[in-house]
Amino acid sequence: MDLNAEFQALKKSHAAEPYPTIKQRLEKLKQMTRLLKENESELIQAISEDFSYRSPFETELAEIYPSLKSISHTKKKLGNWMSPENRGVSIWFQPAKASIMYQPKGVVGVIVPWNYPLYLALGPLIGAIAAGNRVMLKMSEFTPAFSHRFAELCHQYLGKDWVRVVNGGPEVGEAFSKVPFDHLLFTGSGRIGRDVMKAASENLTPVTLELGGKSPTIIDPSFPLKVAVERLLFGKLLNAGQTCLAPDYVFVHRDQLDEFMSLLKSKAKSFYPNWKEEAYTALSSQKQFERYNELLNDAIEKGADIVPLLDDIEPQGRKVPPVMVLNTSDEMLVRQEEIFGPMLPVIGYDDHSQVIDYINNQPRPLALYLFSHDKKVTSDYMLQTMSGGVTLNDTIFHVSQEELPFGGIGASGMGHYHGEEGFKTFSKAKSIFKQSRFAGTKLMYPPQSKVAKFLLGLMKR
Repeated sequence: MDLNAEFQALKKSHAAEPYPTIKQRLEKLKQMTRLLKENESELIQAISEDFSYRSPFETELAEIYPSLKSISHTKKKLGNWMSPENRGVSIWFQPAKASIMYQPKGVVGVIVPWNYPLYLALGPLIGAIAAGNRVMLKMSEFTPAFSHRFAELCHQYLGKDWVRVVNGGPEVGEAFSKVPFDHLLFTGSGRIGRDVMKAASENLTPVTLELGGKSPTIIDPSFPLKVAVERLLFGKLLNAGQTCLAPDYVFVHRDQLDEFMSLLKSKAKSFYPNWKEEAYTALSSQKQFERYNELLNDAIEKGADIVPLLDDIEPQGRKVPPVMVLNTSDEMLVRQEEIFGPMLPVIGYDDHSQVIDYINNQPRPLALYLFSHDKKVTSDYMLQTMSGGVTLNDTIFHVSQEELPFGGIGASGMGHYHGEEGFKTFSKAKSIFKQSRFAGTKLMYPPQSKVAKFLLGLMKR
């Protein structure tokens, strides 16, 4: 596929209509809803086929539902977002006016990962289309059935004058990063994110990077442990742990470790009593399966204790049972790399200051999860740690709030999108100053008079 030709076709379409009307944008959003609702079963099946098995309920909950919700929210708010924002003018320049106009950037590139291939394609697409852009998507080669069908549906429902979808392996991804987009959004690993950013810099293309990271969970001993375990386990095992926001490791007070482990086992068995036959998601590819086992075996070889959460511990294909990992150390891969699987390192602690110090000595995570009703404890974590986002007394749900921006910081990414922040990310905030008929600024024209010098003195006060 000639990526440059695809890009130039979209550039031409944008040039012919650089500021689509709200009616046009709303129509495209309406078509996205139709795409989802009319092809829901087929899309769910395609993703499951790619994973070898993906729980249909999880695809509905974590991909279909948030996509529909994002479209609905955007349609309701779009008129307000598109309206120029009036800004104040200094008293010395009145009665002039100032405003900000949000203008489409042009053609937006989006590199889509494999773990949530529908939601992480549609999420940026919704924001970019709402902002009036044309969009070019690069789908993951690890979800071939879904990626190819999604490409067909996008072209059918949205039209190739607005959206073009490309497929291919790493070489296509590398070439895609070098296309001179007006904005580029990448979701994936930090290693590839650096390469994407380097390639984009050659064209001075602004980038948004969503990179994940090791998101910590902390359970305050005063918080009801049973509730914390239930909510933690749901967030951890959603999509078999293959979520950029998944709780990656958990701090539990030493006095509660035994009770925590007992509750975790009990809750896992109640969630998945017959996990091989039930809706328990598999690791998405052979590559992910092998990487997961590498992390697990590395931990075992370096002295960690593996505690199965279910009675049946033998994998079935790429379905692997969840485990706790105890007695981990910093040299183990499970303490260094994002896990992306149903493995949960558990770390005992004595005091919250120890936990805060540990978190602050790690790369900044995409999320932090704290279970605590103690205002002082909560305040300490909010003020003394840095993360892309936070869910308090639960996990992952901050990403589902359309009024909240989503994005990382440092090693977990840069930039934000979702909701209004997505609209603004894919727009140029154009500053506009409108001079009045009767402008006093001419008093400053040369040659400067005594009045001009006097007024400048007042202005500097």
